[in-house]
Amino acid sequence: MKTSEAPPPATGAAAIVQLASAPTLAEADPVQRARAFAEPLLADHRLDSGEPALAHADGTAAVLRAIGAGPALCAAAYLVYTGDHLQRPEEVVAKAFGPSYASLVTLTRKLMQIQRAAQSGIGGRGAAGAARGSQGEPALQLERVRKMLLAFSRDLRVVLLRLASRLQTLRWFAASRQPCPAAIATEAQQVFAPLANRLGIWQIKWEIEDLSFRFLQPQEYQRMARLVDGKRVEREAAVRRVREQLLQRLTAAGLAAEVEGRPKHLYSIWKKMQGKDLAFERVFDARALRVLVDDVPACYAALARVHEAWPAVAGEFADYIARPKLNGYQSLHTVVLADDGGPLEVQIRTREMHEHAEHGVAAHWMYKEAGARGYAGVSASGEFEERLAQARKAVLRELLAWERDFAGTASFDDRIYVFTPQATIIDLPAGSTPVDFAYSLHTDLGHRCRGARVDGRVVPLSTPLQSGQTVEIIAAKEGGPSLDWLNPELRTLVSPRARAKVRAWFNAEQQAQTVARGREAVEKLLQREGRTALERDALAEQLGFRNAAALYEVVGKDEFSLRNIEILLRPAGPEADDEAIHLHRSRAEPGGGRGGVLVVGVDSLLTTLARCCRPAPPDAISGYVTRGRGVAVHRSDCSNLRHLAQAAPGRVIEVAWGRPAEAARPAVYPLDVVVEADERPGLLRDLSEAFAKEKMNVTDVHTQGARDGHTAWLTLTVEVSDAARLAPALAQIGRVAGVRHARRK
Repeated sequence: MKTSEAPPPATGAAAIVQLASAPTLAEADPVQRARAFAEPLLADHRLDSGEPALAHADGTAAVLRAIGAGPALCAAAYLVYTGDHLQRPEEVVAKAFGPSYASLVTLTRKLMQIQRAAQSGIGGRGAAGAARGSQGEPALQLERVRKMLLAFSRDLRVVLLRLASRLQTLRWFAASRQPCPAAIATEAQQVFAPLANRLGIWQIKWEIEDLSFRFLQPQEYQRMARLVDGKRVEREAAVRRVREQLLQRLTAAGLAAEVEGRPKHLYSIWKKMQGKDLAFERVFDARALRVLVDDVPACYAALARVHEAWPAVAGEFADYIARPKLNGYQSLHTVVLADDGGPLEVQIRTREMHEHAEHGVAAHWMYKEAGARGYAGVSASGEFEERLAQARKAVLRELLAWERDFAGTASFDDRIYVFTPQATIIDLPAGSTPVDFAYSLHTDLGHRCRGARVDGRVVPLSTPLQSGQTVEIIAAKEGGPSLDWLNPELRTLVSPRARAKVRAWFNAEQQAQTVARGREAVEKLLQREGRTALERDALAEQLGFRNAAALYEVVGKDEFSLRNIEILLRPAGPEADDEAIHLHRSRAEPGGGRGGVLVVGVDSLLTTLARCCRPAPPDAISGYVTRGRGVAVHRSDCSNLRHLAQAAPGRVIEVAWGRPAEAARPAVYPLDVVVEADERPGLLRDLSEAFAKEKMNVTDVHTQGARDGHTAWLTLTVEVSDAARLAPALAQIGRVAGVRHARRK
């Protein structure tokens, strides 16, 4: 949490590390060690709430001890608050206490930042708006819960630390009689109390609810307090009488039992009065007893004695032993009419059930063992590791149910959470499959994914996953993804991130094939020229490329002519005078070159359209004066023209499209169209028909298939009178089944 003082210098942190590592403290209780470490850092500081930081840490540790947490977790309560006073908190805590505590400090501080941001949003609405909660911002509330859930999943100690810290904050406001900010009380009531309820930590749940109720609705709280206290003496005397009667009956029946009065919680009584429109006298658990026995048969035997002593109220019996609640809560609940005619609630459970009910599943997943073995950096194994994983999953499943409560309320179901075999939680989009899961763990694992087990059962890779399932990936030792995974109809991949990784793999494979083709063409040329000893990277640099691979790529794509390499390799002959260059009149009609190309400033020069870029009106064009072949017309953005211009800039001249002469048939221009599509029968026929619909003639086709047999690359040469006509044709091609991309080359 944020405090008002600046962190101490590095020398002070180093001194604290030495102090925490001293032999006398190393042998001490871990809580004493942690407190000794934290005391010089926290002693003179206050939290944002105004509470002294060290007192808050003491109170948090006390709450944790009360719910049965081990010394390791109580020690962590001190370390979390030292983070704001150290320059490198994770590094310093790791040196003094180990990496497990350092990770806990980092995770908890990140979670505090999320909460502070959320509180500022709630606080801006005022007390009345806060009392109504965040119902106007369900998406924000759900996102906050999900971030908390993911933080909890990394280290389950964070769950108890945050619950204990929030309860201590509320206690401090109550004890100091200072007004509690509505944002803090609202978050406690709407987030932390439901979380404690989900985990079955009733001891924390009831107190958080009562204190939040006191701060958010003080008038109602005072009214309920007066009602409860109004006949307190009479009620306590009546409870004492029925307690003694019941204890005598149980003892006479040979049952070893403890009978005690159950605490009254103002908020739960108020909710029942509001929800059922009841008067206070009709709230059954205003007077209540709790019976603790040794085993389950004794529970039912005690229930029989209760019903023998007093008449049961119809419809008020619940058997949570036979049908436990989702969070594992077990008990028998019944309501009877006592001798004075007033209702009396009786809860009957075993001592083990009571321990679980008070402290919940989160406090019973072997924190002591985890602190000594799992969290100290030593990997647990065998039976202990299995027990720990199962307990971890039990807690995480309750957290998932808690998240679903929020999602259901807000009508959001766009995320799911599943487990790895090691009980790590993975956040995925709803509808994700095992392949999405594999890619979320590691890109290479996704590429090699060949099968999956969900909750121990082998399932198809397209199976949609559900929250709470455990997923195990079956992977090949090597290999790549299947192109079928990108087929949206098969729904093998849902996550956009995973789909992008698969596309990147195939793009890289295609690029490798292109580079291989280019390398082969360049090597053949060098063999013909007798220049095989030439350094390839040096050749590429002379041609304007950063390395040989870049040269091979453009050659493999047919974007760079091998003629440029020949010109560079062959010795330059005697320069011919420009006057000796034989330029002939175009064979086209007067008034322009072929297809209406005019050389600006020079009349009637022979022009040819470059095959590398296939220019056509209204493309921006430039001319290059060749030896013996007139002016080669290129598109202005042609990469070949760029390289030619670098070698001989004086040969580049300005050209323009002229107005074609009137003729029986208008001039046409060949253009190359590159198509990437799924390999299938009839593909070429469908592409030809699409061009025919646009009144375009296909004059040449070059095809190439991928090694996996699933992809085809086609280069089609079509004749057009105007390059602008190509856009609707490309749109028509894009609608052909199986076509992924279509573009002008």
